[in-house]
Amino acid sequence: MTYLLALDQGTSSSRSIVFDAQGRLVAAAQKEIKQIYPRPGWVEHDPLEIWQTQLETAREAMAKAKLQPGDIQALGLTNQRETTLVWNRKTGQPIHNAIVWQDRRSEPACAALRAQGLETDILQKTGLRIDAYFSGTKLQWLLDNVPDAREQARRGELAFGTIDSWLIWQLTGGKVHATDISNAARTMLFNIRDNDWDKDLLQAMQIEPSLLPSVLPSSFEYGVTQALGGAIPICGVAGDQQSALFGQACFYEGMAKNTYGTGCFTLVHTGSRFQASHNGLITTRTAQAGELAEYAIEGSVFVGGAVVQWLRDGLHAFQSSRDIEALAHSVPDSGGVVMVPAFTGLGAPYWQPDARGTITGMTRGTTMAHIARAALESIAFQSAALLQAISLDAVAAGCAPLTEVRVDGGASTNDLLMQFQADLLGIPVIRPVVTETTALGAAWLAGLASGVYTDKKALSALWQADRTFTPQLSRHDADLLMVRWNQAVRQACLPPTPD
Repeated sequence: MTYLLALDQGTSSSRSIVFDAQGRLVAAAQKEIKQIYPRPGWVEHDPLEIWQTQLETAREAMAKAKLQPGDIQALGLTNQRETTLVWNRKTGQPIHNAIVWQDRRSEPACAALRAQGLETDILQKTGLRIDAYFSGTKLQWLLDNVPDAREQARRGELAFGTIDSWLIWQLTGGKVHATDISNAARTMLFNIRDNDWDKDLLQAMQIEPSLLPSVLPSSFEYGVTQALGGAIPICGVAGDQQSALFGQACFYEGMAKNTYGTGCFTLVHTGSRFQASHNGLITTRTAQAGELAEYAIEGSVFVGGAVVQWLRDGLHAFQSSRDIEALAHSVPDSGGVVMVPAFTGLGAPYWQPDARGTITGMTRGTTMAHIARAALESIAFQSAALLQAISLDAVAAGCAPLTEVRVDGGASTNDLLMQFQADLLGIPVIRPVVTETTALGAAWLAGLASGVYTDKKALSALWQADRTFTPQLSRHDADLLMVRWNQAVRQACLPPTPD
């Protein structure tokens, strides 16, 4: 029997999953990681905790499956993308906590780039908007604020990476400093047309080229790890959302997926065309499993499933995240309550970094059940806004409108949420048999590079639908709900009242 090991390092946890060659989940292990909030709008992770929990879950998953390193054909790695860290090349020690993709501290650096008139240049080169979401200005902040960091960088003593680079470095004992094309595309430093780090952008953000990892295809042998007790080749690397697109077998133009994780991320494959968005979305590279460059249009919701975590840990509304569906189901609707969970601003298609979370429409009769339902619905509302923007871009480019969306991620198992999503979109929402498609995509990329699979057609044949949610709400009623949502968003974006 052939097995593949996928390491899935996410925003709220580290997971490891063993798959067989048919894409079936054999064993899994997961450990939550601590969320560090030094100031409002700042979010950090401990890089050493990330490494330790990822290593522990990999060992645990292999033990559950009763496998030895020699039983694993290859290892695939997928990761939270824009989260940024810098470490010392000699000691391997981070110089600071990792700055998480949700973090907004580098907004002043973004404002400076906008003031220099670089928006169009960055959009045309990287496909991205200038925003603190991406890695470039996070790296700039670390170099500017960690004592002696810039001098160490000038001496070539430091290495920059997103989480994939950090884990590859650890897995290979410091022998490999690399990233894949999909992660590089999220840094705001990489020219996705020319396939190289952009010298002008590096200069604009004062980044030393010596800091940067090598950029490799997503399906490729990166090196060999001995960290799990024996030699296992690392053959697949991709940012979590591109990995999920791959794991959903969305290999061709016009295919779309939405992942419901800590945030929500919608990607539509656009083939070999670099297609700029005119509706608040971004262009990115897909996971590369061949020689050709392929692209996707993407929209990112900063707070998706994290709103459930907030209700659990912040408001103590329930003990387990799984309890939210029953609580939300205990009322027929939200009772007019609308929640906009803009805890770290609003991402696509709004791009309002100063927006703040709001709950509107409450009355004396509002209960925690109504708020829980509004929280779930906020995930679907934000995703619907993304997909509406994507549809506008598709029509403008002469492409056919979307006919279905494949869904995955933790919250996709929530039937109430998936049905509401289909109602808002007016198209089928399809949940696959394997919802761990982020990890599955990494495993498939590793399987391609190691010879387990011959091509993407073989992978398409493995993908199976579990349940299809079809719209049950009239378009008129769905449109009214979106109007109410947009009204709530406008309130969340109101400027603060002066003191």
